[in-house]
Amino acid sequence: MRISFDLDEVLFVCPENHKTEAAPYFPFNIFFKERLRFGTPELINALQELGFEVWVYTSSFRTESYIKSLFFLYGVTFDGIINGTRHLKEVQRGSKTILPQKVPSYYHICLHVDDEAVICSQGRHAGFYTYHLDEEEPGWVENIISYALEIRKKVKHCGEKKISNNDN
Repeated sequence: MRISFDLDEVLFVCPENHKTEAAPYFPFNIFFKERLRFGTPELINALQELGFEVWVYTSSFRTESYIKSLFFLYGVTFDGIINGTRHLKEVQRGSKTILPQKVPSYYHICLHVDDEAVICSQGRHAGFYTYHLDEEEPGWVENIISYALEIRKKVKHCGEKKISNNDN
């Protein structure tokens, strides 16, 4: 089962509002300014050890190599990365109809973790489950793992609903 995470305000958080992982060591701390929510490496690695594919699905235009490099410093690798550029190329594909900024089901993603209520509300209509993670949430790592395990028991096929782009 595939799980995706948004970056901004989900995995990348403001240290003034959230507990964060230590900054990358010098000189990487100069280049990588984002701070990971405390527990992110533990969560991603635990999910993968449990057999989940873990992806990033962000509307930001950070490059795949930037995302991979930053998370590598924390011992994390992702099974897939979708950024704004990839989404526009593969999902929007020049369609005149504006599609949602994230469509996890297009990539057969079953569970998407996001801070935006509008993305989370679209899930049940677009063929994917959501976990709304907004504020500092004690126990968030355990909560997401528990929810992912619960969903995996419920579903056989998830994220198979595709969006048609026939209206070009």
